[in-house]
Amino acid sequence: MRPFIHENFLLESKVAEELYHQYAAHPAIIDYHSHLSPKIVCENKNFDNLCHIWLQGDHYKWRAMRAFGVAEHFITGKATDKEKFLKWSEVVPYTVRNPLLHWTQMELKNPFGIDELLNPGTAESIFQRTNALLATEAFKPQALLKHFKVEVLGTTDDPIDTLEYHLQLQKGDTYTKVLPSFRPDKVFKINTGNSFRQYIQQLEAVSDTEIKNLSSLMAALQKRVDFFDQAGCVTADHGLNYLPLQGEFSEEKINQVFREVLAGNDEKAEEISEAYTFWVLMELCMMYHEKNWVQQFHLGALRDANAYRSGVLGPDTGFDTIGDYQHAERIGHFLSSLEQEGKLAKTILYNLNPSDNHVFAAMTGNFQGEGVKGKIQFGSAWWFLDQLDGMTQQLNTLSNIGLISTFVGMLTDSRSFLSYSRHEYFRRLLCNLFAQDIQKGYIPHDLKWIGGIIENICYRNAKSYFNL
Repeated sequence: MRPFIHENFLLESKVAEELYHQYAAHPAIIDYHSHLSPKIVCENKNFDNLCHIWLQGDHYKWRAMRAFGVAEHFITGKATDKEKFLKWSEVVPYTVRNPLLHWTQMELKNPFGIDELLNPGTAESIFQRTNALLATEAFKPQALLKHFKVEVLGTTDDPIDTLEYHLQLQKGDTYTKVLPSFRPDKVFKINTGNSFRQYIQQLEAVSDTEIKNLSSLMAALQKRVDFFDQAGCVTADHGLNYLPLQGEFSEEKINQVFREVLAGNDEKAEEISEAYTFWVLMELCMMYHEKNWVQQFHLGALRDANAYRSGVLGPDTGFDTIGDYQHAERIGHFLSSLEQEGKLAKTILYNLNPSDNHVFAAMTGNFQGEGVKGKIQFGSAWWFLDQLDGMTQQLNTLSNIGLISTFVGMLTDSRSFLSYSRHEYFRRLLCNLFAQDIQKGYIPHDLKWIGGIIENICYRNAKSYFNL
């Protein structure tokens, strides 16, 4: 019997098979946005067991386990790694029609070479076999990245990060180039009281700059941008509910409230929060433009929707969701403001609510630039949408409103070293979509031409776009 995950998985025609195997399967991966730990890559130690590399920090699996009624003790609690894995194995057969079934089996197939379906009957054997492999040299972090042909890995790093592990990796001889990405989310959280003040103190220390007003704040951030740039950074990323509006507050007023907040007075922090974010983000984006970086905006999440459970378990434990915001005016206003200054850098806009796909795709067309293919990108389907339906919608919307031929393709946006199956997943889907159009006569039956476009989307476009 043919295994569930086979060489032509998701490929529904001979044309799709030819496109995938000849043009999409072999190019290396440019993973320009991930949440992998540079410390883990640098130290290059073996993972303790399959739970360690597979279940820790994986919100997708955690949410499925909760939906199946699994006790939190076996999800984020104090159960042993093996107990957590065995509980996960009970859930997997019931993830049918959820992408977790595909990802689970793809990740067992590659890199472990396991074809069996994970269930309670196979769990013990799979746990033992994978753990034995994880103890070998071939399954250390750097070896796994090489196995998946990850040519470039972009991590996600706070401005106060020392980047010590990136700098150490640059001195070595590794297959994968690990580059930092500038993620300044915490600097915008002026309305979070002492945690904001503590963060500003950390920024002061690492930048060797006394921060007492907006001018000195930006001086400190400029030093960090310069430091990241010297460490090979080519992109900045931002996780925002939505892009901020300028509002009616003057720079003088924002500066006044910022100084009050630094002094411990939070009375007007909430009132000024969006205007402050707009002002600081504008200044940062102009710095990115000067460095020729790509700026990325992950928009549309509603964080900590279950406030009670988030309060008990902490942030980033699986209680975020899709938000319902009005994006068009905000995106247009923010990008227009940068365009007016002549400082609009290459930009990727990621949308989390599928009902806004056309808004995002149409907006990119308003701000394209001379000499840059796809300067403003409608980014890959992410988080809740990086599954067959979500990716198909994103690809079709981009095709209908923009130019899919200039698309920079897939990213992992993941904390797991096994998530590179998602690139394979994306590439198989991409080839199947093009093959369907060829068979319907919607595009010419010229596989060399179409194959070249597919290879660009999978690899070359990103390499060029990020100046790699």
